[in-house]
Amino acid sequence: MEAPETEPFLRQEGSQWGPLLRAIWQVFHSTFLLGTLSLIISDVFRFTVPKLLSLFLEFIGDPKPPAWKGYLLAVLMFLSACLQTLFEQQNMYQLKVLQMRLRSAITGLVYRKVLALSSGSRKASAVGDVVNLVSVDVQRVTESVLYLNGLWLPLVWIVVCFVYLWQLLGPSALMAIAVFLSLLPLNFFITKKRNHHQEEQMRQKDSRARLTSSILRNSRTIKFHGWEGAFLDRVLGIRGRELGALRTSGLLFSVSLVSFQVSTFLVALVVFAVHTLVAENAMDAEKAFVTLTVLNILNKAQAFLPFSIHSLVQARVSFDRLVSFLCLEEVDPGAVNSCPSGSSAGKDCITIHSATFTWSQESSPCLHRINLTVPQGCLLAVVGPVGAGKSSLLSALLGELSKVEGFMSIKGSVAYMPQEAWVQNTSVVENVCFGQELEPVWLERVLEACALRPDVDSFPAGVHTSVGEQGMHLSGGQKQRLSLARAVYRKAAVYLLDDPLAALDAHVGQHVFSQVIGPGGLLQGTTRILVTHALHILPQVDWIVVLADGAIAEMGSYQELLHKKGALMSLLDQAGQPGDSGEGETEPGTSTKDPRDSSAGRRPELRPERSIKSVPEKDHTASEAQTGVPLDDPDRAAPPTGKDSAQYGRVKAAVHLAYLRAVGTPLCLYALFLFLCQQVASFCRGYWLSLWADDPIVGGQQTQAALRGGIFGLLGCLQAIGLFASMAAVLLGGVRASRLLFQRLLWDVVRSPISFFERTPIGNLLNRFSKETDTVDVDIPDKLRSLLMYAFGLLEVSLVVAVTTPLAIVAILPLFLLYAGFQSLYVVSSCQLRRLESASYSSVCSHMAETFQGSTVVRAFRTQGPFVAQNNARVDESQRISFPRLVADRWLAANVELLGNGLVFAAATCAVLSKAHLSAGLVGFSVSAALQVTQTLQWVVRNWTDLENSIVSVERMQDYAWTPKEAPWRLPTCSPQPPWPHGGQIEFRDFGLRYRPELPLAVQGVSFKIHAGEKVGIVGRTGAGKSSLACGLLRLQEAAEGGIWIDGVPIAHVGLHTLRSRITIIPQDPILFPGSLRMNLDLLEEHSDEAIWAALETVQLKALVASLPGQLQYKCADRGEDLSVGQKQLLCLARALLRKTQILILDEATAAVDLGTELQMQAALGSWFAQCTVLLIAHRLRSVMDCARVLVMDKGQVAESGSPAQLLAQKGLFYRLAQESGLV
Repeated sequence: MEAPETEPFLRQEGSQWGPLLRAIWQVFHSTFLLGTLSLIISDVFRFTVPKLLSLFLEFIGDPKPPAWKGYLLAVLMFLSACLQTLFEQQNMYQLKVLQMRLRSAITGLVYRKVLALSSGSRKASAVGDVVNLVSVDVQRVTESVLYLNGLWLPLVWIVVCFVYLWQLLGPSALMAIAVFLSLLPLNFFITKKRNHHQEEQMRQKDSRARLTSSILRNSRTIKFHGWEGAFLDRVLGIRGRELGALRTSGLLFSVSLVSFQVSTFLVALVVFAVHTLVAENAMDAEKAFVTLTVLNILNKAQAFLPFSIHSLVQARVSFDRLVSFLCLEEVDPGAVNSCPSGSSAGKDCITIHSATFTWSQESSPCLHRINLTVPQGCLLAVVGPVGAGKSSLLSALLGELSKVEGFMSIKGSVAYMPQEAWVQNTSVVENVCFGQELEPVWLERVLEACALRPDVDSFPAGVHTSVGEQGMHLSGGQKQRLSLARAVYRKAAVYLLDDPLAALDAHVGQHVFSQVIGPGGLLQGTTRILVTHALHILPQVDWIVVLADGAIAEMGSYQELLHKKGALMSLLDQAGQPGDSGEGETEPGTSTKDPRDSSAGRRPELRPERSIKSVPEKDHTASEAQTGVPLDDPDRAAPPTGKDSAQYGRVKAAVHLAYLRAVGTPLCLYALFLFLCQQVASFCRGYWLSLWADDPIVGGQQTQAALRGGIFGLLGCLQAIGLFASMAAVLLGGVRASRLLFQRLLWDVVRSPISFFERTPIGNLLNRFSKETDTVDVDIPDKLRSLLMYAFGLLEVSLVVAVTTPLAIVAILPLFLLYAGFQSLYVVSSCQLRRLESASYSSVCSHMAETFQGSTVVRAFRTQGPFVAQNNARVDESQRISFPRLVADRWLAANVELLGNGLVFAAATCAVLSKAHLSAGLVGFSVSAALQVTQTLQWVVRNWTDLENSIVSVERMQDYAWTPKEAPWRLPTCSPQPPWPHGGQIEFRDFGLRYRPELPLAVQGVSFKIHAGEKVGIVGRTGAGKSSLACGLLRLQEAAEGGIWIDGVPIAHVGLHTLRSRITIIPQDPILFPGSLRMNLDLLEEHSDEAIWAALETVQLKALVASLPGQLQYKCADRGEDLSVGQKQLLCLARALLRKTQILILDEATAAVDLGTELQMQAALGSWFAQCTVLLIAHRLRSVMDCARVLVMDKGQVAESGSPAQLLAQKGLFYRLAQESGLV
C-alpha cells in the first residue's frame, strides 16, 4: 500500500501490455508466489480426503476390521480437511493483500497520469471516464489476481481426478476425457462472444458516465432551461444499450457455467454406463461415492475455470482501457526551457522565437510563428477578438501545448490564474497557500489586495471556511479573486493571468487592478502577462500584444500602436469611447479622455526590477489579531463537504425488500421455484445412485443397471435445465432491478433543487452513478445466484445427513448455532466496514476528479508532488478501512470451514457407531454429502454476507430518495397555455429570497414592475442581489416572501418546466455538453438545419462551424473545452436565438468576451428580441446605458430605479458606479 510501489510503473515505456505487466510482476511476484505455494499445499490435502473416504467405505463394507480403524480414518479425514482449510485461507489472505497493494499502485499511476495529460488528451477525455477507470476498471484488474491460478490449477485438478477415476473404474475413465474435450469448443466460442459484449457494455458505460458527469456538473444550466427531461431520456437510452449488452453477456455466462456443470454430470453418466453396461462390471458403494466425491472436486474445478475466465475477460477489457489511458499523449517537458530568474533588471524573462504550437500532435496549429521577448518586471497585456489565441498563448507559456517548431524559455518561477476559476474543496486559507508555508502577514496583505477581506469576514469561520466542491459556496467573482490570491501568494517571478477582471464589478475590478496587477500593486517588479478585454487599462501597461487568428498582429507600447492605427485601433473603434469597456479597473485618478490621444497614451516608465519580498511588510511577529486572520481557530470552520455519508448497523430489511420489489414478485417466486426443482432433481439423482450401488450382484452383474443408468441420466438432464432456467431468471431479474434503481436514482437527483447540488460533492454523486451502480449491475445478481445455489444445496446435504445417520443431528444442531453466531457477528461488522470503505473511496474519486479539472494549475505551480502525496494519503485511508474487512473475511472462512469439518467428523463417527444397521450405499451417500457441506455452508455465509455488503449499494442509491425535491415540472390543471406569456410583463411584489433556511434573506422587500417589451438593466456591486432576481424569476430558489407575476399569472402556480421553457437566459458561464454541436444548439430537436445555420450566421460563427469536421455534427468536448470562452458564449447566444421566448435574461453574459464580441451580441439580440422583455444583469455599465430603465441593487434591495440619465442626474449610487467605470 506504500506509494513507492507506483514508482516502477512510472519507469516503464511503451504502449503495450508488456511493460505494465512486467512492472506488476517485478513489484508483487513474491507475494503472489507465496500465496500460490499455500494453495498447492492445500490441494495436496484436498486430494487426500477421497483416498481416506475410499478406505472408510471399504471399512464400512467389511464387517471384520475393528472399530478403532474406523475412528482413526474419521480423525484423519477431519485433520486433512482442517489442514486444507488453513492453507487455503493463507493463500486467500496473501492474494487479498496483494490485491489491495496493486489497487493502491494502479490508482497512484492513474493519478500521476492525470497530472501529466496534455491539453489535447484532457479535452478528449472526461471526468466521468477517469472516475470510471478508478472506481470500476482498477477494481476489476486488481480482482483478477484472485483468479490467475484459476487458469491452470483446475486443469491440474482435472488431471488428478482422471487418475483417481482410472484407479477406481479402469479404462472406463477414458470416456471422461472425450466428454470433457467435446465441450471445450463451445466454451471457447462463448468466451469470445462474451468478450465482445463486455467491451460494448464498457463503451456504453463510458458514454453514460461522461453524460451523467456533465449533467451533475452543469445542473444549474440544465435547470435554467428546463432540460432535465431531455437529458433523462438521453442517459436512459445509453443505459438501455448498456444493460442490453450486460444481459446478453450474462446469459452467455450462464450457458458457460451450466455447460461445465453438465459436463461433470455427463462424465459420471458416461463413465458409469460404460463401466456397468459395456465392461459389464458391478457398481458398489466405494466406486459410486468415491467417484462422486472426485467428481465434486472436478465440478469445483470446472466451475472455477469459467468463473476465472469470466473475471479475467472483464479484467482484460478494463486492462485495455487502463493501458489506452496510460498511453495518452502527455505534456511535452521540453516545450519550455526553464531556468532560474536573473538578478538584474532589463534582462529578458520570456523569450519565444519562431514558435508554432498545437493542442495535440494530430491537430492543426493554433499559434503560428510567435516571436516575443518580455523583459523582467514588464506588465504585458494580450488583447484580441474572441478565438484569437490569447488563452492559447498562456497555455503555450505553461508548456501545455505541443511545440511544433521554434524555441521558448522562461526565467524564474511561474504562477498562473486560469480564465475559468478552479478552486479546491478545502478552506480559503488552504486554497490561497496552495501547499506553501503559511505567512500570516503576507496572507493578510494578499487578501486585502484581492478584495477578499470583506468576504472572508462574512464567512462563518473566516479563512478556515470550506469553499465547497468546485467553490459551490462562492460566487463567480469570489472564485475568481480566490484564484488570483492563490497566484499572488506564490511570490513568483512570472505571473500568467487569464482575464482576471472579467467576473468582477467596476468597484472591485478597479481595486484589484490597482492593488495587485497595476504599476503600484503587489506584483510590481514581477513579469505579468495579462490577457484582458478591458481595453481602458491599456494606457497603464508597459507593452501590448494584439493577437488575431493565432498570430501576433502587432505589438508595442500603447502610444506606438495608436500611431500605427492597426489592429489595436480596430479593437478600440469597436469598443467606442475608453472606459466604456465597463469593468472599471481604472484608478479614480485615471484620465477619461480618449486613450488614442497622445497625452493620455504616454507609456509609463518601466520600473526597476523589485523582488516581491522587498515590499514593506508588517513585522512577522505581529499578533494574529493585527493581521485579522484567525489562524488559530480552525474548529470554527464549516464542516467539510467532501465526506460521504454512511449508515450504521446491518442493512435494513426494507432495503432488501426494495431490491426484490425492483426485481418483481412474480420473477422472485419463479426463480425460487426453479432452484427448488433443480435441487430436487439433484437429491433424487444422488439417492438413485445409492440405490444403484446397493443393488444385488448376480453373476458379477447388476440386473437393473440399464434402468438405473437411464433414470440417473434423465434426472441429471432435468437438473441442468432447471439450473440454467434459474440462473437466467436471477440474471433477468437483476437487469430489471438495475434499470429501475438507476432510473430512480437519476430521477431523485435530477428532481432535486439547485441547493442540493451546491452542498453535495460531485464525487459522492459520481460514486453512486459508477461504483455503486456497477455493484448493483454485476455483483448483486452474481451473489444472489450463488447464494440460492448454495443455500438449496445446503438444505439437500443437511437432509441427507440427518436421514441416513440420525445420530449426527446431535452434532448438527450446535454446529448450526455456532454458524449462526459467526454469521451474525460477521455480517454486522462487514456491512459497516463496507459502508465506510465506500464513503472513503468517494473521497478518492472526488480528489481524482478535482485534480483532473485543475491539472493545468497544479502543473503551473509545480505542485505535482504535494498533490500526489494527498492522493496517496486518501488511498491509504481507504485501504486502512479495507484491511479490517479483509481480515474479517478470512476469520469467517477459517472458522466456518473448521466447523464444517466438524460435521464431517460427526457424520463419519456416527456411521462407525451405526455400522451394523447401515448399508455401504447410505453411508457413502451421507459422508460424501457431509464432505460437500464444508464448502457449501461456508459459501452460504459468504454469499449472504457479500450480498448484504453489496446491497449497501442499493441503500446508497436510495440515499437521495427522501431529500427535498423541486416543485412539479408540469401542472396541467392550472398551467397557462401558450401563448403565455403573450406580452412579457413582470411584476415583483414585496419579493424576498434566501438560499438556505439558516441564512438571512439575500433579497428582501423588492417591488417593481417591468412593462411588456421593456429593456431593463440591473446593476450593483458584487453580492448586491442582481443574480438572485434571475434565480427567483426562474424559481431556482423559491420565494421566501412575496411573489412574482408574469402577465398577471403568479409564477408559483406554474409548473417549473412550463415557466423555464417560456423564459430564455444566457448565463455568465457558457456551458456545452458532450455530444454534437447540433445537439448543444437544439437539444429538443425543434428546429431545422437551416434555422440553426441562420442563427450561427447572426452570431458570426457560421464560418467557424463550417470549418469544423462534421460541421453541425462536430463532437464537442466535455464543457466545450475545445472552444474558447468567447466562442462558447456566442454559441450560447445562438442557442438563445433559436429558443426565442417573450422574456430574455442576460446574467452577466458578456463578462468574459471582448468589447467587439459584446457589441456583436447586443446587435444580434436587438434584431431577434426587439419586441421582447429583456432583463440585462451586467457588470459593465455601458451595457445598460441603452436600457429604458435601470434598477440599482444594493444589499438585497432596489436602491434606485429610473432611466440612466435620471440616475446620473441624481448623483446617487448609480452615479458613483459610473464614476468608478469612467463613464462620467
